[in-house]
Order: sequence, then C-alpha cells, then structure tokens
Amino acid sequence: MGSLNLRHKLNNKWISTVASIWIQCTSGSLYTFSIYSPILKSTQHYDQSTLDTISVFKDIGANCGVLSGVLYTFATPYRRHTVYFGGPWLVHLVGAIQCFTGYFLIWASVVGLIPRPPVVGMCLFMLLAAHAQSFFNTANVVTAVRNFPDYSGTAVGIMKGFLGLSGAILIQVYETVFNNKPTSYLLMLALLPTINPLLLMWFVRIYGANESEEKKLLNAISFVALIIAAYLMAVIILEHLITLLFLVRVLIFVVLLVLVALPLCIALRAGERDFPGILQSLISDGDRLLDEPKQLDAGKMPVAHNPARFHHFSATADQEMDSHHTRDSWEEENLNLLQAMCTVNFWILFFAMACGMGSGLATVNNLGQIGEALGYSSFQTNTLVSLWSIWNFLGRFGAGYVSDHFLHVRGWARPLFIVLTQATMSIGHAVIASGLPGALYAGSILVGVCYGSQWSLMPTIASEIFGVRHMGTIFNAITIASPVGSYIFSVRVIGYIYDMEASGQGNSCSGTHCFMSSFLIMAFATLLGSLAALGLFFQTKSFYNEVVLRRLAHFTRQ
Repeated sequence: MGSLNLRHKLNNKWISTVASIWIQCTSGSLYTFSIYSPILKSTQHYDQSTLDTISVFKDIGANCGVLSGVLYTFATPYRRHTVYFGGPWLVHLVGAIQCFTGYFLIWASVVGLIPRPPVVGMCLFMLLAAHAQSFFNTANVVTAVRNFPDYSGTAVGIMKGFLGLSGAILIQVYETVFNNKPTSYLLMLALLPTINPLLLMWFVRIYGANESEEKKLLNAISFVALIIAAYLMAVIILEHLITLLFLVRVLIFVVLLVLVALPLCIALRAGERDFPGILQSLISDGDRLLDEPKQLDAGKMPVAHNPARFHHFSATADQEMDSHHTRDSWEEENLNLLQAMCTVNFWILFFAMACGMGSGLATVNNLGQIGEALGYSSFQTNTLVSLWSIWNFLGRFGAGYVSDHFLHVRGWARPLFIVLTQATMSIGHAVIASGLPGALYAGSILVGVCYGSQWSLMPTIASEIFGVRHMGTIFNAITIASPVGSYIFSVRVIGYIYDMEASGQGNSCSGTHCFMSSFLIMAFATLLGSLAALGLFFQTKSFYNEVVLRRLAHFTRQ
C-alpha cells in the first residue's frame, strides 16, 4: 500500500502539470538572444543586417511548430483502440535533441571548436535551436488542455505564462552564474533546456479523469505564478536602480528556486487528498497511459464549474441528446489541419492573430529604438524591455483565467476576449504614437498585456472550435501569423517609415514623427483584428451555446 501510495503521488495529473511548468521555465532561451548576440556578432564577424537575419530565423523556428503538432497527434492516444507511438515524452525528446544540437553548434562556432560556418549554416543552427521551443510548448500546452478540459483556459494560461517568465528566469541564471560570460551561457543553453525535459518528460502524461477541487488547486498554482512574476518584477527594478553584490544575487536566485518549487508542494498535497478516492482506478502498468473511455472522452469536453448558471439547458433537452448524437457531435468538432483550413473561422482567427501578435512582436522588437527617438535614457529603455516579460506573463495568464471564469459563470464565448484585448491594444498603440511624456510606459504596458493575452486565448479557442485531437497542429499553424505579421509591421511599416523620416539626418531619427505614423497604422490594424474577432464571436456564438455550454452542463450532471 505504501509503494502504491508513493506511485500515485508521482503518477497523476498534478505531477504532470508541475513537470510541464518546470520544462516551460527553461524553454524561453529565445527571449535571451540579446545576451549572446554581441559575442555571436563579434566572433563571426557579422554586420547588424546579418545578425538581424539570424534573429528572423529564430522567430521562424519558434513560431512554425506544425511538425510538433503532427508528432503529438501520432504520439498520444485519443480514444480506445487508437494506435499511438509513445506519449508526450516523445515530443519532448525530439525537442531536446534539436535544442542541444542547435545551441551546441552555435557555441562550438563561437569558441572555435568548429570552423566558422557560413551565414546559411548559422541560420540553420538558430532555426534548429528555436524550433525546439515549439516541441516543448506543444507537448505541455496540449497535455494541459487534455488533463483539464473543463478549465482549459486557466491551464493554457499557466503554461504560456511560465513560458513568458522563462526568459526572466534564465536571465537570473546568467547574472548569478555566468555574468559577463556569454560564451559559457551559450553552452548552458545547450545543456540546461535539454537535460531538464529529459529528466521530467516521463511525468508529463495524459490523465483524463476529473478529480475533486481542480479549480481550487489550479487557483493555488496560479497564485504561485503571480508571486513569481511579482518577485521577478521587483528584482528587475532593483537591478536597474542599484548594483547588486554577488552574495545578494545568490540569495535572490535561491529564493527564486524556492518559489518555482512551490507548485510541487501543491501537487503532492493534491495527490494525498485524492489517493483514497481513486485507488481502485490506478492501472498496474505505469508505463502505459490510462485507456478508460471516460478519460479519453474527457480530453474532448470541459465540465462546468457552476452548472446552476446553465439553467437554460433543460433536463428534457439533455435527455434528447442520446449517446449516438452526442458522439457524432463531438466527432464533428475534431477537425484535422486541412479540414480546419477550409473553414472561415480558421482564417478569421489567423488574421486576428497576425494583427495582434504581429504588432505586439513588432513593438517589443523596436522598444529600444522608440525610446531613443523619444529621448528616453538607456536606463529607462532597458527597464521597459526587461519589464515586457512581466506584462507578457500577466496577459498570458490573466486572459486564460478570466475567459474561463466568464465562460463558466456568464456563458460568454471566448472569442469576445480577443475583441476586448485587441481593442485595448489599439489604444496602447495610439498612446505610444502620441509621444506624450510617459506615454511609452503606459502604452507598452497595454500592448504587452494584450499581446500576451493572444497567446493563451488562441490555443484555447482553437481547441474548442476545432477539437483537441489535432489541436497541436492547428494552433501551431495559426501561430505562423505571428512572424508573418511581425515582418509586415517591423520591416514594411516601422522600418520603412523610420528610414524615410531619418533621411537627411544620417541613420538615426529623433522625435515623435519617427514612429507616430507606424503606430497609428498598427492601432488601425489591431482595430481591424478586433472587428475580425467580433465576426468570429458572432460566427461561433451559437456553437458555444449549443455545443460548448451544453457540453459543460451535461457532463457536470453526469
């Protein structure tokens, strides 16, 4: 009994969630490109244009994750008798191989272990290293949705939120252990984000059975995430105000590790509480995934938190939904990528993400240059760039949590929150365009939070509209809208207008006029994205009422 109890403590959806969180915490190496880009530029004798080209391949690799979605679909079971080839661990394994190969070759090039590669070769190394993030992210996000179908927004928000914080966490590792040693940091990026998933991937599994107090425990993990974000924000501000001694940095880092370990305490307590009630449902073969029909079906359908709110679904209507009709309705939702691309909803969502994600990414990529043109000091602009990860986290986490709340309590279709966040982002772009004192601070907060929101809303909406069977493939295909939009806004809008305004002033531009037109254009674009999302809201409103909300009420009564 004791060994069985221990086995259950380490073999449940809460341990799986913690393992995914810890993998996410080391998966954001792309957000730290600015740390090692100078040494990459100097050792490889690149000019700025060449370095920017390598950076583009970084963005392409991170956002083109369709292959990770395809692998996840074939590697995980979905229903009884489904043929599969391992589990989420296989997706993590492929990501780890890519991560090590890409960063190790970059490090070897920098230290001279291998001959200096051509630019095309370095672009390939960076593409490979960046592509690994999509595999880690897909395995963790889709598994979280299938483990918590009734609170998928909150689960996705937690996973995406910790990915957003991972850049700040890795920077703390660099400043504590590898300060002023970017070459050693590159080697660490080849090892830490590779070894961490290899150790933890065995715990990331699909457990479809619902457990008691899921909402309460997810809230506890969410609270820990907020504490970590607040702590990192305080550390970032403190670092920009004073010079910290080495012992102080070590203490800060130790406290951060303790905070990151807190979700494990929550998971262990959850395992202790649920063990007596589910002892009979444990399967002796721990190497196989649970294959009960209720577990696999649960991966497709959420459960309402407060079924009383869904009183408009009568008991008679529920009885009319016989098992054959229910099964057919849910099968129709599970579209593959090609089927999804043949729908209007897919392209509306793609366009909205190109506007929201693209303009947000263009903003953060140009924050330093904007601050310089508006007369901000390097200290102020560096603080803005550092704090972006915090605003990004708040958006990723908050949008998932809030949209879950209103879906369960009010029955609001989730696309409505894309409407609200992109409309707010439009205001943020307009505030930055004004060039008023302090406008860059206020605008960057609005844009950062709303930009982060898109990253948790889009995957969740994709799983609800198109189904979770091919969720990894579909939401990664829609994610391609991010680099597409970023290229349009960064190169064709911001870069082009900046160069026009800088003509006659050398290569630099100073004043509000340098970016005003660009950000007004992006404000208009995100407003169009908001209107497109409004169309998606009306397009899917009946679907949410007739399928999603009815599904919530039906399975709560079961």
